[in-house]
Amino acid sequence: MSVDRKRWALAASVLLLSALALGGCSTSIADMPIFGTPADAPERAKDSSTYLPVHDLPPDREEPELAPAERAKIQAELVAARDHQASAAAGKDTAAKDTAAKDTAAK
Repeated sequence: MSVDRKRWALAASVLLLSALALGGCSTSIADMPIFGTPADAPERAKDSSTYLPVHDLPPDREEPELAPAERAKIQAELVAARDHQASAAAGKDTAAKDTAAKDTAAK
């Protein structure tokens, strides 16, 4: 087999494989008659072109919003937790640097 013929065969096989790969993306396996859908699968909608109801709003809440005092309390707790975590992380970073400096000095 000559080199040109090998290249042509390789190019043809690459083209065939890419066509099969791209063609496989265009169909759904569930729509194929061989596989079908399971017996316990819900019924598909007959009209798939319907849009979602974007103008339907959820019902109003029965519970009132948070009182300003409760909101301020929760925000203060969150800020305190954030500051505590930041200081703990800074302490770990400092301890790790100190340990690394001691290890380097010992060598």
